[in-house]
Amino acid sequence: MKLIFSVPFASSYGGITMKLKLLFLIATLAVLTASCGTASAPVDLSTEELTAIPVLTVMTHDSFSVSEEVIAAFEEQYGVDVQFLEAGDAGTTVNKAALSKNSPLADVLYGVDNTFLSRALEEGIFESYASPLLADIPDEFKLDDQNFALPVDFGDVCLNYEKAYFEKNNLEPPSNLEDLLKPAYKGLVAVENPATSSPGLAFLFATIGHFGEDGYLDYWQSLMENEAKVVNDWETVYYVEFSRWGGEYPIVVSYGSSPPFEIIFAEEAMDEPPTAAVTGAGSCFRQIEFVGILKGTSHRDLAEKWIDFMLSPTFQEDIPLNMYVFPVNRNAELNETFAKYLAVPAEPATLSPALIAQNREEWIRAWTEEVLRD
Repeated sequence: MKLIFSVPFASSYGGITMKLKLLFLIATLAVLTASCGTASAPVDLSTEELTAIPVLTVMTHDSFSVSEEVIAAFEEQYGVDVQFLEAGDAGTTVNKAALSKNSPLADVLYGVDNTFLSRALEEGIFESYASPLLADIPDEFKLDDQNFALPVDFGDVCLNYEKAYFEKNNLEPPSNLEDLLKPAYKGLVAVENPATSSPGLAFLFATIGHFGEDGYLDYWQSLMENEAKVVNDWETVYYVEFSRWGGEYPIVVSYGSSPPFEIIFAEEAMDEPPTAAVTGAGSCFRQIEFVGILKGTSHRDLAEKWIDFMLSPTFQEDIPLNMYVFPVNRNAELNETFAKYLAVPAEPATLSPALIAQNREEWIRAWTEEVLRD
């Protein structure tokens, strides 16, 4: 008698149904009766080898998002079930991967950025992989020459301002960080706390990259004397404090991508964004996110294919409207609204991942004592 069990298993993106087949073959016992008693023939029990679709586990930060149909296309192409393990913010994700490196929780890690890249490399959590798709990515995004972590996307943290405020008050909008110290901009700026906010930390790095380790605290002291406001997170800065949404501050720290998103997600059609980004030399900080194969994976071949997929135009073009960051593959095409209004700074402030890793906590501590002291 054959018993076949078919158990459906849906991945987090519903792309694959997995079937576990179990065949039981039970032999009939032969019973012989003899004058001296009974004897039993041995039971012949055999089980068909279990077959299952392989599972590729990708560890990500909590902001990861991609279209279901994009994941389904990969799953169907390679006959794999992709599962995602959300591990917290970028720093927490790296920490979890480092703590579990001797028994990895996943096959691939996505979401480590240039502010935590050195920590990941120093912990030795990745296996090197030189994807052929790297040929389509500009060198400016490649911060790891050993190919342990490969660039996937980028975003620029920049000052944003409300156009209507400056038109109404006949005031020129700021063009760089230095402008914020002028009397004309007194009480007009709201920023995030770098100890509690990712864009806040990126903006702190912009001031360090632009003014240097010896000058950034002087800049912040002057900025606070010009009555800048500090809040804990981006949502509060943008949707509470920003004059664009009813707040009192017409200049806030946000992203270079915020203006086109104002159009894309507007409830009513508009011809141009009501906000603009400041992209003067050294006024923005570029965050780059990376992916890598976790050391010890049992699915090395599939992990390579997944990385190639993340770097391909199919995945890259899906990134902006899901994670609000932008493709690094030069062959990926952007939505026409992004192409028209996205502000990409020609000279963003830069700090090496190694310098950030060495000084991150000290910079935050020093900033806290200088800016938030009573």
